[in-house]
Amino acid sequence: MIHVIAVITAKPGQREALLALFRANMPAVLAEEGCIEYGPVVDAPGSRAPYGPDTFVVVEKWASPEALKAHAASSHMVTYGNASAHLVADRVIHVLIPA
Repeated sequence: MIHVIAVITAKPGQREALLALFRANMPAVLAEEGCIEYGPVVDAPGSRAPYGPDTFVVVEKWASPEALKAHAASSHMVTYGNASAHLVADRVIHVLIPA
């Protein structure tokens, strides 16, 4: 299994607009072969180390490296990337395996 933690920072004040595009793309991603989990999370109230109001984190689980590679190359991810690029300030992707 492959775990992915993607830290997405929107341009100031644009997190909700970016999340709307993200959520619209979620059904296509969740239907992909090998997708186990895929969803956005934000800071819980009172978080000790908040990411901040412009950031959300995507928690993903994939059945294999091949499934993750296919996901990254899928047409709906290319479309989402093009549609959302103007809203993104920064993106850091961590690909992890069980220890």
